[in-house]
Amino acid sequence: MKILFYGLNYAPELTGIGKYSGEMCEWLADNGHEVQAICAPPYYPEWQIRKPYKNLKYVTEQLGLVKVFRCPLFVPQKPKTINRLLHLASFAISSFPVLFKQWHWKPDVVICIEPTFFCVPGALLFSKISGSPCHLHIQDFELDAMLGLGLGKSGFIARMGSVIERWLMRRFNTVSAISFSMVKRADQKMGKAGHAFYFSNWVDTDFLTPYVDPNIFRKRWNISDSTRVILYSGNIGKKQGLDIVLDAANELKNNPNLLFLIVGTGAALDELKQFAEKLLLNNVMFQPLQAYADLPSLMALADIHLVIQRGAADAVLPSKLTSILSVGGNSIITAEPDTELGLLCQKFPGIAECIEPENAEALTNTIQQQLTKLPPRAKGEFNQIARQFALDNLKKDQVLKNFVQELASRIQQEKG
Repeated sequence: MKILFYGLNYAPELTGIGKYSGEMCEWLADNGHEVQAICAPPYYPEWQIRKPYKNLKYVTEQLGLVKVFRCPLFVPQKPKTINRLLHLASFAISSFPVLFKQWHWKPDVVICIEPTFFCVPGALLFSKISGSPCHLHIQDFELDAMLGLGLGKSGFIARMGSVIERWLMRRFNTVSAISFSMVKRADQKMGKAGHAFYFSNWVDTDFLTPYVDPNIFRKRWNISDSTRVILYSGNIGKKQGLDIVLDAANELKNNPNLLFLIVGTGAALDELKQFAEKLLLNNVMFQPLQAYADLPSLMALADIHLVIQRGAADAVLPSKLTSILSVGGNSIITAEPDTELGLLCQKFPGIAECIEPENAEALTNTIQQQLTKLPPRAKGEFNQIARQFALDNLKKDQVLKNFVQELASRIQQEKG
């Protein structure tokens, strides 16, 4: 197939949606499909355009077998509600003419990624005019996430946004989402039971394994062998609500053999560091994102992994969890029992510990309980239930093969 990818984030971003989009297009191209991608220059999670890219310049490049069209966009230094909306809209506007230049290429299918939903009108218009089927893949329900964080929870704008979202979603030939609860939510929005299908994120289980040296980062960051490590790694944004991690660190600061390690960057990083300084926490360490090649060793460092979210927890299935499962990590997840993550923990007992969101006391108590019963990670122990789940459900080749087969089948059905 000739596949046109249309989405905001793309490789070489190593976290979030960009990682999966890049790996998907690369896999599709390696498996015989002709792939072109329209995206922004890499900027996430630093919220800064990376060199040598420039935010006011169109760039065409070849990444492996994929032809990539980079479109300029506005990137706010400190993302807030209004400038974040401008950021998303700027990409939709700048990418619109590039999208329609693909008219002569005549793709067999257009894959549009949400976020950002701002690109949806352009993708549907291109599909209508060119006759190319259009597929929407939902990594995050933007409107739901916004409302979950308390932004525009009521009022005319929120209602109109919901009406427009539902109307546009019904115009796609096919729709997929990264979790079962999101698939159900998509069907509800479209009023079409069974229309959306499950297309999960994946993980390289051959690369992210439990069988690596856990002491590489101990030496690099001068962490003693006796220190137990509580790790949060990934985006540091408002929706994570990482202040409860610092609250737990404050409660446990008298334990000399316990370190809270926060690795990553994001819009809330400076604020979180200021909070740690205010609490005078000497058991918290901040480090920047590490090279992807070092990720298995970083994951192996942790006795306990944290998957922290607040309001939008059911709308977003955190990508970091797939990596934790693949390395057999012991994790604590903040999620309501009836959400995707909560149901996952119920269906597979032992895969992770699920606790109430935004509850620092529950997090503190669970960390203490876990440390009591878990052997030190330095001894090479790992969560075999988590590892087996990743082997059975998250292998990249199988996930992407299933996606291509399902997409092709549904497009054929649409053609009648």
